[in-house]
Amino acid sequence: MSTPSPFRTTLLEENEGPGHNPTDNPSMGEIVAARFSRRSLLKGSLAVTAIAATVSPMALMLADEARAGATGSAFSFDEVEAGVDDKHHVAAGYDADVLLRWGDPLFADAPDFDPAAQSAAAQARQFGYNNDYVGFIPLEGSNEHGLLVVNHEYTNPHLMFPGIVSVVEKDGKKKLEQKPLTKEQVDIEIAAHGGTIAEIRQADGKWQVVRDGKLNRRITADTPMEITGPAAGSDRLKTAADPTGTKVLGTVNNCAGGVTPWGTYIMAEENIHGYFSGELPAGHREAQNYERLGIPEGSYEWAAHYDRYDVGKEPNEPNRFGWIVEVDVNDPTSTPKKRTALGRFKHEGAESIVAKDGRVVFYLGDDERFDYVYKFVTTGRFNPDDRAANMNLLDDGTLHVAKFAEYGAMEWLPLVFGQGPLTAANGFESQADVLIETRRAADLLGATKMDRPEDVQPNPVNGKVYVMLTNNTKREEADAANPRAKNAFGHIIEITEADGDFTATKSRWDVLLKCGDPSVAEVGASFSTATTANGWFGMPDNCAVDSAGRLWVSTDGNSPKATGRTDGLWAVDTEGDARATSRLFFRVPVGAEMCGPLLTADDETMFVAVQHPGDGGEDWKEFGRPSYYEDLSTRWPDFSPDLPTRPSVVVITKQGGGKIAS
Repeated sequence: MSTPSPFRTTLLEENEGPGHNPTDNPSMGEIVAARFSRRSLLKGSLAVTAIAATVSPMALMLADEARAGATGSAFSFDEVEAGVDDKHHVAAGYDADVLLRWGDPLFADAPDFDPAAQSAAAQARQFGYNNDYVGFIPLEGSNEHGLLVVNHEYTNPHLMFPGIVSVVEKDGKKKLEQKPLTKEQVDIEIAAHGGTIAEIRQADGKWQVVRDGKLNRRITADTPMEITGPAAGSDRLKTAADPTGTKVLGTVNNCAGGVTPWGTYIMAEENIHGYFSGELPAGHREAQNYERLGIPEGSYEWAAHYDRYDVGKEPNEPNRFGWIVEVDVNDPTSTPKKRTALGRFKHEGAESIVAKDGRVVFYLGDDERFDYVYKFVTTGRFNPDDRAANMNLLDDGTLHVAKFAEYGAMEWLPLVFGQGPLTAANGFESQADVLIETRRAADLLGATKMDRPEDVQPNPVNGKVYVMLTNNTKREEADAANPRAKNAFGHIIEITEADGDFTATKSRWDVLLKCGDPSVAEVGASFSTATTANGWFGMPDNCAVDSAGRLWVSTDGNSPKATGRTDGLWAVDTEGDARATSRLFFRVPVGAEMCGPLLTADDETMFVAVQHPGDGGEDWKEFGRPSYYEDLSTRWPDFSPDLPTRPSVVVITKQGGGKIAS
C-alpha cells in the first residue's frame, strides 16, 4: 500500500491510511497485550528483555550469546548489508536484472518511452506506473515461459511530468509548488493505472519480454468491466452512464493481488477514496458508507476533468470501486469482472488456496489502521480438469471476518444478510447492501481492529496463514508486557486453521514476530536472537511462500530518517529453533518501496517490484542533487540496472542456475 500525500509520496506517517473505524471493537494491540501478559518468555527472542524500559547489561550479554550460538536456519545465503544508496543490492551469488520499467513498450506498434513527450495513447501501449503485485502464470506448464501479470497501483505526477513541480521562495523559505494537472496529464495518469499482462521467456539464462506477445495486454482506469455477483444491478451501483449497475469503466489503485488455481489474474482495488472529490447532496444515503471509507479524499485531480469522479455529480460512482477484479489472461479481448461476493473495502490482495474438500479459500486484508482481516470461501469446488467450470466460482461463496480472542483462539464470522445484526433493523436490505458496506457489517459483528492488514498468505506446506500488519502509530493502547502503542514497525500474525482445513471457522493464532530494531528495548521487537543487525526489518507489506514453505517478506516504510535503511526483501524462518530469524536478501534504492515478491514453481526465479525509486530521496543527504523535481537532466539520467530510476520489475536468479532459496 502507498497512501498519497499532496505530492503522493510514501513517507512513513502518511503511509498508514486515515483510519475511519468508529467502533469500540477490541484492537489487535489490546488482544496481543492481554495474551502476552499471560505468557512467559517468547522462545529464542529478545522480546522479554525489551519488555522493560531498562535492560540489564547481563540480559543483553546473554542475548548476544544466544544469537551467536543459534543454528538451524533454512536459509544459507550471505546477507546483504542494510543501508541507503541509489542502487539495488542482491545477495552474493545472485543476479538481479531489470525486466520491465515504466514506459517500456509491450507491442510492436508501441512507441519507445520518452518522458518529455508522453501521451495517453502511448501509455496505454506501454508498461504502466508504480508496479505493485507481480504474478506468473506458466504457459504449457513451463517455469521458463509464461505470463507476467503486474498491478499498477497509483501515479506520482511530480515524478512523471517534467516541470510540473518547481522550487519557489515564500516567506524567506524554499518550498515545492506543483501546478494543477492538465486534462492530457490526467489522461496519462488514467492510462498508467490498472495492470499489465506480458508474455516473458527465459533464453540463455536471462528473462526477456516477448514484445507483441499474442496475450500481451494493458488494463487501465478506462477499460470496460463487468460487475458480477450479489451486488450486481443494485440501485446503489447505478449511474447515469450505467443505469443497469452492471458495467463500469476501469479499475484503480490495484495494490497486491493474486493468481487463482485456475490461472486467472486477480487485481485488488485498495485506496479508492483518493480518486473522488466534491460533496454529496445533503442527506444522501451513501454519506455514512463513504465516511467509513474516507470518500471523498480528493488527492487526485480527475474530478476536474471527469464528472464521474465528483460525488456531487455522480454520487453512486464510488460504490463501483473497492472490489476484487478477475481477469481471464487467456483471452486478451475478455471483459474483466468485478467480483462483488468478496466484499468492498480497501483490498490489499487476494491470495488463495484449495481446501481439502475442493473449495477455494481467498485471504484478504483491508489495509487501513483499525480495519480487518477477511477470508472468502467459495460455494463451488475447484475442478483441476476443467478450467471453464471454475470461471465463475468467485460469484458464489461466503465472506468471513476475523475475530481474535486473548488466549490464541479466533473465529471467522460470516457476513451473511439476515444473520445476527446484518438485518433491515441495521439498514441492510439484501446481501448486496452487506457487501457494499462490508466494513460496517464487520463492525457490527465485532471483528478485531488490526494494525493495517496487508498481504495475507496461506502456506500449503505447513497449513499456516501469515498476516502482514504494517504499522499503526495512532494506536494508544499500551501494556507493560506489550509496549506496542505507537506501533511504528508492525508485526506478523500466524494463523493455524483447525485440522489444516482452510475453510475452518474456528482457528488458532500466534505472533510470529514483532518488527523493529531488537537492540532498542522500547521497540519491543521479537526477532530470533540469531537475527543480525542487517536482518531486522519494519513495516512488513507483501509476502510470499516458497515451495519449501519458507516465508519471504517485503517492506514499505523503511527510510533514511526512520530506520537508516531502505526497504527490501527478507527471508524469514517459520519453523524450528530458527523460527523468527530473518535475513536481508535484496534491497531497493532510496525512496523506493519493495513489492511482490513472487517465485516460479521450481523456486529458480524470483520476481520483485520496485515502486517509486527516488521518491523522498532528498531526505538522504548523499542523494547528490538538491531536488529531483527541478530539471529533466538530473531527474532522468541514463537508465541502467545499477540505477533503476523508473518503477520496475526486477528478476532475480542464482548465478549458474539453481534454487533461489538456498
